[in-house]
Amino acid sequence: MTILPPDPDLTALHVELARLRGERGWTFDQLAERSGLARRTLIDLEHGRTTGSLTTWHALAHTFNVPIEQLLGTLCDNHTPPGPNAS
Repeated sequence: MTILPPDPDLTALHVELARLRGERGWTFDQLAERSGLARRTLIDLEHGRTTGSLTTWHALAHTFNVPIEQLLGTLCDNHTPPGPNAS
């Protein structure tokens, strides 16, 4: 019997990006300039049209000066993340 992992909460990931951007009062243009990512990419990420790559999220974590775990940890918001404490 194969046990599949729960689906990642991609909505929470997009919401976290919007929250961080809004908290700083940055426009998409400002975030693009600070991160080196394309404005269209950022819009698509925030609106859930794409999930982005690990490299993209790494750049965003550095741009927002937050641990990457803060961004990617939201993927497990609706379930227990894997690890030693998982049942």
